[in-house]
Amino acid sequence: MPLKEPYPSAIATLTNLETLLVVVATDDGSYGFGEAAIVEGYTHETRKGGWEFCRQHARDAIDRSCEDVINEWMAHRAQHSHAVAAMVSAVEMAMSHPALSINSKKAFVPLLAPVNSKSQKLINAEIDRLIAEGFKTLKVKVGFNVEQDLKRLEWIQARVSQRASIRLDGNQGYSLQQALEFIEKMSTESIELFEQPCLDSDWGAAQKISQTSPVPMMLDESIYVVDDILKAARMRAAQFIKLKLVKSGGLTSLLHDLQTITDNGMCRVLGNGVASEVGCWMEACIAYATINNAGEFNGFLKTCDRLFEQPLSFENGGITIPAGYWPALNMSLVDKFTVMREQFR
Repeated sequence: MPLKEPYPSAIATLTNLETLLVVVATDDGSYGFGEAAIVEGYTHETRKGGWEFCRQHARDAIDRSCEDVINEWMAHRAQHSHAVAAMVSAVEMAMSHPALSINSKKAFVPLLAPVNSKSQKLINAEIDRLIAEGFKTLKVKVGFNVEQDLKRLEWIQARVSQRASIRLDGNQGYSLQQALEFIEKMSTESIELFEQPCLDSDWGAAQKISQTSPVPMMLDESIYVVDDILKAARMRAAQFIKLKLVKSGGLTSLLHDLQTITDNGMCRVLGNGVASEVGCWMEACIAYATINNAGEFNGFLKTCDRLFEQPLSFENGGITIPAGYWPALNMSLVDKFTVMREQFR
């Protein structure tokens, strides 16, 4: 699915959303879907590996119970969390998972927005537009070049002028020394947190930066399974932990992971900026009941097209979900963007 504009990070600059879409129907006529966009470099997983996992396990799932296949697939979470999440969340939706139901009233879930412009003039215009659209949290990608990142951050902070908070995201782009230089020289004005400046496997760097930084640190790419959350708490390597449905492997496991963060004295953030309406809707439903800060499930705003017959509603800087909302796929658009398909009966 083409993006409205390129989405840059220290890992890659994306121009399209390439996602695995899993659709499941049960014998009683229930229907569910799930997705996972595998960004190679963000995860050890690959698109080819995710596709093959889904093909094999979809074939083997025919004529088995929902509970049975979910338990089997979750055993592969550590190695194939994205593919597992696409499969498991599709079945959980078909089972009418309670976390997806907004029954009592209209739900509003605030989002953050990325600042992508590079020149000062364009930055000023973009920030003014985003704040006018209702966003109160902005994401700023760093991890490219320390001096250039600092200069761009200075421009952004000056224009924000405390009208919004800023989340910095290093996307593993810095060495430890570069990260330490960055936090030493940066202004802390309006900064909510600093996310994953160093390699996901470098826990020593995470610990050092977390205990040195004047702003709270958040881990993202380092966190895959519950043991990673516990390790972060034990090492005091972060004050915030960010989760995504595609890393937790399913809705029920995501709820458990979020609770584990809180139980271990850290703050939780949720959201995948590289997802279509499918993943963003599911994460928004979870966030409505569990998260008290801006969600990062804004990928659906980046694509030129939407996949739902009744698209997600965006207003005043967030997602609005009516009571009883239950989406259906626009199959003509799914067909338009499909590049590979397999079906098992």
